[in-house]
Amino acid sequence: MKRVTGIGGVFFKTEDPQKTKAWYETHLGIEMDEWGSQFKWRDLDDKEKIGRTVWGPFEKNTDYFSPSEKDYMLNYRVENLVELLAQLKKEGVEVVGTIEEYEYGKFGWILDPEGRKIELWEPIE
Repeated sequence: MKRVTGIGGVFFKTEDPQKTKAWYETHLGIEMDEWGSQFKWRDLDDKEKIGRTVWGPFEKNTDYFSPSEKDYMLNYRVENLVELLAQLKKEGVEVVGTIEEYEYGKFGWILDPEGRKIELWEPIE
């Protein structure tokens, strides 16, 4: 079973997400939407397949990263979220919450050994 297939996103807390997004757009030329930015790329094995890596600032007081107290969270792309979470749980990894499904994919969360919350995303291609 494949586990992580790539980085799906980088998320971090900031005092003022709008100001942060404006700075990155003005000074680094990163186009923004309401959530941040999406870097699009093509799959190495299937050039017709477009993938995305999301970059997003969150409000400093967000509870989305909970129970982690860290100021950032990484999102990793995976192929079979349900199977992977079951395997990780068997291996003693702490699974946080329950799987959530949206039109753009399934999401699950785990904690690493230092308490960083990691988001696992099975995108719908």
